[in-house]
Amino acid sequence: MSEVFERRLLTRDRGGRVLRKLWQIPWSFVLLLCALAAVGYVALYSAGGGAPEPYAAKHALRFAFGLVLMLSVALVDIRLIARFAWLAYAAGVVLLVLVLLHGNVGKGAQRWIDIGPLQLQPSELMKILLVLALAAWFQRASWERVGNPLFLVLPTLLVLVPMGLILKQPNLGTALITGMVGAAVFFAAGVRLWKFALILGTAAVAAPIAYEHLHDYQRARITTFLDPESDPLGAGYNIIQSKIALGSGGVWGKGFLHGTQGHLN
Repeated sequence: MSEVFERRLLTRDRGGRVLRKLWQIPWSFVLLLCALAAVGYVALYSAGGGAPEPYAAKHALRFAFGLVLMLSVALVDIRLIARFAWLAYAAGVVLLVLVLLHGNVGKGAQRWIDIGPLQLQPSELMKILLVLALAAWFQRASWERVGNPLFLVLPTLLVLVPMGLILKQPNLGTALITGMVGAAVFFAAGVRLWKFALILGTAAVAAPIAYEHLHDYQRARITTFLDPESDPLGAGYNIIQSKIALGSGGVWGKGFLHGTQGHLN
């Protein structure tokens, strides 16, 4: 009898924890995400010529999967996540190394790992794992320790290691985004703004040197961004069409299903 009673208490306690977790979820934020996704669906439906394929349906499927995943993770005890953050980060680094050794090559880059019929891009997964690892490092630190430059050496390395491995693929865009994700966590942890200014100043000084070591396609992206008219039918085509769409649509756009630039071949 006592064992049955204890099992019932444990089951009831677990149910209570789940309910508390559900109550703690910021539902206003979830509703805002759903509203934003709905606007995106309508825009993609219009861009697809009034059909869910090929854009809107995939958007809805991906959002539904992401929403379920987000709510599922929200129910997990945060202490459990913190406990495995370092192991998850290490696994992410191993995956990035495996990409360089045995990754699938496509369009001049080596960014994917084949897992049966699926393809995994570890650089995207690494953004999440980096946030978890940095959060685990900063969570118990006092404001004084966060202000100590020596305390920031390890988290800086945590950011630079995946950035370096992603750059080797090569994938400059994702590497820069990974760095910005790390910087956002540093800022949330209380790192002083003048340190960010120092890093940005150093990056600005090193930019001309770094530019000389970029691949040709990476240089083309920068020059096209600055002057899309230099290659209007090639690298600058999408930027020019975006400018035409914004200019012709104005503030309110041309209306539902009345867009023009989205239907060009």
